[in-house]
Amino acid sequence: MIQNDLEYKIAKPALFLSDFVESFWMVANLSEGDKPIVILPDGRFDIIFSFSPQEPYHATLTGLGTQPEQNFLPAKIVMFAVSFKLLAIEYLLDFPIADLLDSATRLPDDFWGITARDLDDFDSFCKKISAKMKGLIKSKFDSRKQKLFELIYSSQGSLSVKELSEQVYWSSRQINRYFNQQFGISLKAYCNILRFRASLQQIKEGKLFPEQNFTDQAHFIKEIKKYSGVIPKELRKNKNDRFILFSTLPKK
Repeated sequence: MIQNDLEYKIAKPALFLSDFVESFWMVANLSEGDKPIVILPDGRFDIIFSFSPQEPYHATLTGLGTQPEQNFLPAKIVMFAVSFKLLAIEYLLDFPIADLLDSATRLPDDFWGITARDLDDFDSFCKKISAKMKGLIKSKFDSRKQKLFELIYSSQGSLSVKELSEQVYWSSRQINRYFNQQFGISLKAYCNILRFRASLQQIKEGKLFPEQNFTDQAHFIKEIKKYSGVIPKELRKNKNDRFILFSTLPKK
């Protein structure tokens, strides 16, 4: 899809990756100028492969975002990426991202064998990186963690920490210790981000009132502004497509 000089695509992962990968996506700024954007928190972390006339090909790992980030897409930049669910940290990547909260770090340029040539074709990129990840998945799972994330994602962050704890038979204190050590954020804070994300579709449809178990209208507006920097009405307008949240794009 091309809109306002931005080309973007998004694709779902194969079933064997569905516990670990939210989506694959690509974006390209086709214009001759830099494009101002606001990156919104969506409860995922990304590995991004990119290049532009200003900067050679490189790979970047981003941690979880907890606030809107004012940034820009350089002219002619091409970005291909994988957006991960949190379970991928232990069972696919095997390293914590707690120190990367609201930040990013460079990865080796040959990370997972992806090169600049792989950014010529989105479908081929998805197939190649999926095959690589298939060989990295650990075979033994902690069933409590798997069920915990299933509940978190299926409820879109609307269940309380107490409800989640009771359903997976894992104490709230232990869950929060796990979240802070691995991801740099509490379970409640993470669920609030997912609830914000779930509200974006209703805002896009013009429903400027709470549907995701917010206390009231004032609480809804406060939370939307916290994670986007603007009130729901302005977020809906999305002037010049400056608000970026790839997980809300239509999937092919």
